[in-house]
Amino acid sequence: MSNDAPINGYVDPSIPNPNKEIDAPIIIYGYTPHISLSALAVALFSILLIFHCFRLYTTRLYAFSILIIFTTLCEIIGYTFRLRSSPPPIGDPYNVINFVVQYFFIVCAPVFLSAAIYTTLTSLITIHGLLGLSKKKILTIFITSDVIATIIQVAGAALIGVSESNRKSPHTGNNILLAGLAFQVFSFLIFLMLLIIFLRNARKVTEFTSALVTSSFLVYLRTCFRLAETSQGVMGYASSHEVFFGSLEFGPIVLAVALLAWWHPGMLRTNEISAFND
Repeated sequence: MSNDAPINGYVDPSIPNPNKEIDAPIIIYGYTPHISLSALAVALFSILLIFHCFRLYTTRLYAFSILIIFTTLCEIIGYTFRLRSSPPPIGDPYNVINFVVQYFFIVCAPVFLSAAIYTTLTSLITIHGLLGLSKKKILTIFITSDVIATIIQVAGAALIGVSESNRKSPHTGNNILLAGLAFQVFSFLIFLMLLIIFLRNARKVTEFTSALVTSSFLVYLRTCFRLAETSQGVMGYASSHEVFFGSLEFGPIVLAVALLAWWHPGMLRTNEISAFND
C-alpha cells in the first residue's frame, strides 16, 4: 500500500488491523458495523423473500413479484457481506472488498424496489386510463434514470474504497457518489409528482394505493438520507453513526417491502392483475 498520506479516519482501538492486501488502513464505514443490525436484516429480508415467493406462486404476478424478489436477494447478499465486516471472529471491518460488495448490493436493491413501484403505478394508469401517458414511456424514463444513478453511485463508492485503501483523498469518489444520489433524488421526485397527480385524478384511494404511496415515500426518504449523508463527506456525522444507517437506510426499505408483501397487487381483481402482467 502507498504511504502518501497519514491515516485519517476511524480506527477501532479494540480491533487490530490485520493489514492484509485487501484491508484499508481505516474502517471505511466510519464505525464498526454491529452484528445485530446485519443479522436482523438478513433474517427479515429472508422472511420477506419467502413471503414474496409465496405471493408469486399464488398470484402468478410475475413482473412485480420478480422485481421484489430481486430486491430481497440483493439486500440479503448486501447485509451478509456487511455481517462479514463485523468485529472478529465474525468478520474484518477493515476489509475493502466487504465494504464495496455490501454497498453495491444494498444500493442496487432499492432500484428493483423502485422498478416494482414504477411498474405498479403504470399498470394502475393503464387500468384507469389516467394522465394520458403510455406505460412503456413511463417505465423507460424512470427505470433508465435509476440504473444510471446507481451506476454512478457504485462507481463513486468503489473509488472511495480504493482511495482509502491507498491512503489517497476520497474527495473525488465522494463527489461522484453525490452526483449519482442527487440525480436519483431528482428523478424520484418527478415520479412522486406523477403519483400525486394520479391520486388527484383517481376516483378513490384504496388500502393498496395507500400502501403503494407509503412505500414510495419510504424509498424517497431513504434516498434523501443517502444524499444528506454523502454531502457531509466520507467521515461526516451521519455516515459515521450506524444509528442513521439503521433507521434511514435499512428501516425504510424493509418497511416498504413488508407493506408490498401484505398489500400485494396480486390481491386486486382478476382483470386488474392482467394489466400488471402486460
